[in-house]
Amino acid sequence: MIVPLGEAAAATCGGKAGALGTLLRAGLPVPDGFVVPFAAYRAAVRGLGRDPDEIRRGIMACPVQEAVAEAVGHALGALGGPPVAVRSSAAGEDTGQASAAGQHESFLAVHGTGAVVTAVRACWASLYAPRAVGNRGDASPYDEPMMAVLVQRHVDAEASGVMFTPASPDDVTRIEASWGLGPSVVGGTVTPDAYRVAGDGTVAGTVADKRTRLDRHGTRLVTREVPTGSRSRPAIDDATAADLAGLGEEIAALLGGPQDIEWAIAGGRTWILQARPITAALPPEAAVTPAAALPSPAAGTPGAALQSPAAGTPGVALRPPAGTPGVALAGTPGSRGSATGTARIVRGPGDFARVRPGDILVCPFTDPAWTPLLRIAAGVVTETGGVLSHAAIVAREHAIPAVLGIPDATRTLRDDALITVDGTNGTVTPTPDGS
Repeated sequence: MIVPLGEAAAATCGGKAGALGTLLRAGLPVPDGFVVPFAAYRAAVRGLGRDPDEIRRGIMACPVQEAVAEAVGHALGALGGPPVAVRSSAAGEDTGQASAAGQHESFLAVHGTGAVVTAVRACWASLYAPRAVGNRGDASPYDEPMMAVLVQRHVDAEASGVMFTPASPDDVTRIEASWGLGPSVVGGTVTPDAYRVAGDGTVAGTVADKRTRLDRHGTRLVTREVPTGSRSRPAIDDATAADLAGLGEEIAALLGGPQDIEWAIAGGRTWILQARPITAALPPEAAVTPAAALPSPAAGTPGAALQSPAAGTPGVALRPPAGTPGVALAGTPGSRGSATGTARIVRGPGDFARVRPGDILVCPFTDPAWTPLLRIAAGVVTETGGVLSHAAIVAREHAIPAVLGIPDATRTLRDDALITVDGTNGTVTPTPDGS
């Protein structure tokens, strides 16, 4: 009924739990936990029909089998009853074909048997959420969608992020890092520090202006302002970046290919929270400066080169205001390619219905609920986020250009204006015809 994480395999526990089980058995630093396997899910949905909405409602309305709830309680007790992370591990999730990034539910800071059981049911039900059903479409190789649920000790991260291991022997390790819990980087709500680590251990990167952080407060997640003095301080040092790259190399060797890895640092110890195959190639790298040489984000902040200086500054030629037709805005290249289309400013779900096929999505950031928009958009522009965020990953999987981390893009660019997005070079240009 319950599978210890160290015994998890993809065939019974899904790709996410299966990969972490492999790493845990190899002695790598993975938070301990357990899995509610496919068998428990199949028992829960038996007799609920085939309509996705009916199944979802039925899962949430019916109590979890007493045996499952009891087994979850015993497993939590064996861990010592700590706060836990409850995360989806579906069949077909985290494969080499598609990441299903952010498509299913995950919960952090969950405490107590009742709350964990409720989160397990929500993970099961998310398999039939509209965004998950739409993403599967008719292309799923699985006759029956299945959901296992991974439960692990919650890690109260001081810093966290995402790492992409090299795709070839002459490639580099790419790392993004910020303060607090990982969803800030994964979800793109902050523009993170960006590092690259060469095969010889040389570290280079840019330090971003990291304005917010996410932390656990009891059983709640709280977004807080980062103190001014810490915003432009590197979230990790060069030695930590090099150590992460070495750990990534070991993980890639164990799992048989380049990996997209989520990591966290707590109490000076590094933890691996997720590892999945890289599903689409990153855009070409922009030149970066050694991280140690960047105490301030000014030189490396996306768009900084296009910020107009104060009027009257001696010896400085004034540039046209940002958003002027023909004048490019600069950000982080997130997904290669170029597209021209109508800018559609989307600040939240209330704007979703305004998006039409072929529009360029311009938004503060994208969370998993926005994924269906990326199926119809011709490109995406965000105000925050990095190349390893969910928005960038999903854009690459759908082969649409993405430019990330353009401050105030939703105010600088006009709704309904014609713009060109160059995701290879990281620029967004309002066209003269769209003025």
